[in-house]
Amino acid sequence: MCRIINLLFGLLLVLPVMGQTGQRTSNPDDPSRITTNRKDGRFLSSRGTVQYMLKEMKPAYAFNPDFTETEFKEWQAGLRSAMQELMHFPEIADSPAPVCVRTVKRDGYRIEKWESYPLPGSVVPYLVLIPDGVGSGHKVPAMLCIPGFGGSKEGLAGETEGDYELTSSPVEPVKKNAMALHYVKKGFVAVAVDNPSCAELSDNGHFDYLNTSRILLEMGWSYLGLTAWQDWNILNWMKTQNYVDKERIVVSGFSLGTEPLMVLGALDPSIYAFVYNDFMCRTLERILVMTQPDSKGVRPFPNSIEHLIPGFLKQFDFPDLVAALAPRPVICTEGGLDRDFNLIKKAYRLSGKPDNFTFYHYKKFADPKDRKQLEQVPEGVDRDTYFNLANVDPKNHYFKEEWVLPWLDELLK
Repeated sequence: MCRIINLLFGLLLVLPVMGQTGQRTSNPDDPSRITTNRKDGRFLSSRGTVQYMLKEMKPAYAFNPDFTETEFKEWQAGLRSAMQELMHFPEIADSPAPVCVRTVKRDGYRIEKWESYPLPGSVVPYLVLIPDGVGSGHKVPAMLCIPGFGGSKEGLAGETEGDYELTSSPVEPVKKNAMALHYVKKGFVAVAVDNPSCAELSDNGHFDYLNTSRILLEMGWSYLGLTAWQDWNILNWMKTQNYVDKERIVVSGFSLGTEPLMVLGALDPSIYAFVYNDFMCRTLERILVMTQPDSKGVRPFPNSIEHLIPGFLKQFDFPDLVAALAPRPVICTEGGLDRDFNLIKKAYRLSGKPDNFTFYHYKKFADPKDRKQLEQVPEGVDRDTYFNLANVDPKNHYFKEEWVLPWLDELLK
């Protein structure tokens, strides 16, 4: 009985501490949070030191909902400049023009396989899905489709994974993540790309993001920088095609593909609209709160190395980048915390186009009473707990054609 009373008393002491932001009081029975028991508040562990540094850091281009209209436009311009510096796009003169290397007829459309040459020594293939009847006399909107982790341009196009020569028939039944195929069947041109080190860009068939990312970081570049550079070149090629309405180009990113989407959106104000198919999160907060050690006592990092961009966290976070897209139309399809959507909505109201931002939650969290309404995610959680607190349903992470296609129909009618 005494042991039970002592346990309850201990919990009463611990619970208030867990609810306090930035609390540094040590609790040896709760290793999930990074704490110190020093009276001066300093950390002995280096992990604690960098955790403290992250907490104290304020991104230079965090969106301020109290901006005036003039301040908002100045902020967007500054954010664009900061993104240019982070991406380190190379200056390359006289790159060869892309070349069409194969054309395959499909029911109601054709697929053209093209090669781009964005860097000396590099070849980057991509697929172009073109509806029948589209040409110089009949221009249509075009979608740049960027896959998620482990995805491929063939998968986006509804083709057989690994069939880079397009010799097989389209996959039946059509898979949910075949976004380019869904788009071309709606009458849009769809361009499908690979992410670096994936699919046709892989090393001996291995999707080796790790080594590519590490080497790029050693050279002062990043995986996202390379990804965005490859996509940037293809995007600019799209604008030159006589069957593409260059005033209505949409960038559609799934999961990992939302990161180059945000980069392209920040850098190119001519992009008409964006399909953001992932949940909305604050990357900085995710690092700070996902500190629950694994079974070996090791705190895992929430993201793998291909997500790392030196200096990124000092400049902005994901909600800031989506807010900076205003007033251009955006649809977010996989929820997150309402506090982030409310922030983005303020940017769209400030831009004068409040109806240009649309968002949906996972069906599991569609009812507001089923969602967590947090202003700050508590520290000391693991991945599964974080997803639950952020209103994310990982098993239903797929391209939400049921919301995207009607939205595009209305937007592009």
